[in-house]
Amino acid sequence: MAHIAFLGTGLLGGAFAEAAAKRGDIVVAWNRSMDKVHALAQFGVTAAASPADAVRGATRVHIVLKDDAIVEEVIAAARLALAPDAILIDHTTTLPALTAARSARLNAAGVNYLHCPVFMGPPAARNAQGSMMASGPRALFESVATALAKMTGRLQYMGERAELAAANKLLGNAMIIGLVGVMADVLTLAQASDIDSEDAIKLLGLLDLNAMVAGRGVNMAKGNFTPSFELNMARKDVRLMLETSGDRTMVTLPAIAERMDQLIAAGHGAADASVLGIDAVLRP
Repeated sequence: MAHIAFLGTGLLGGAFAEAAAKRGDIVVAWNRSMDKVHALAQFGVTAAASPADAVRGATRVHIVLKDDAIVEEVIAAARLALAPDAILIDHTTTLPALTAARSARLNAAGVNYLHCPVFMGPPAARNAQGSMMASGPRALFESVATALAKMTGRLQYMGERAELAAANKLLGNAMIIGLVGVMADVLTLAQASDIDSEDAIKLLGLLDLNAMVAGRGVNMAKGNFTPSFELNMARKDVRLMLETSGDRTMVTLPAIAERMDQLIAAGHGAADASVLGIDAVLRP
């Protein structure tokens, strides 16, 4: 039975705290909105009036907050009450540069800090599913790896560079948000074509997105734009999509069309459509 604290009990932090209490850990939690902490009492989570009260006596402190500024503020408020061997485990999605600076500063001052962002929502957090990444001092990671593994379906140590997990979290979220934008455009096209929205989403199941990432995505990363779907042809298809949508709001395709036009004008029309990523893989 571990004595742990949670600083931040929004949707994700609250789910983590609930799961930890159900596993039998002693859990104390703090949140700016105390009603969110009190709602966890039914699971055995004890509410704390301040970050310092929450972390007092805890061996692990899990931080699940909004951004870098709040992380800094809350750590400062909790720091004097931290046990010398307590480990701060920060699950917040943060700016890589600030994460690196924070890790270096805290660990140099004797405060154990590890950054561990996740790809999971509240249901996954309650059921130890999804993925968690960790980066920072290897010894710190190894000391909590068993405990962290109980919180997630997959735990990946990214390395000693403290900002690696933060950077990779942004990569993953970029894909998620990008897909959401594309799906919004798909639904708009479906609406314009009198196709049921759910039927349109089911159609996407015919596409092997993993194979596209493994094939075209890897080629893009290597700067290989040998055509299998020429940019000129892809631009024609985007024109058809935009004409079909009419005056309806489109989220991503207009910006893609604009970039395609720039690349075609620069002489890349006969390259694969993946040449959209050329600027990202050019080597100095």
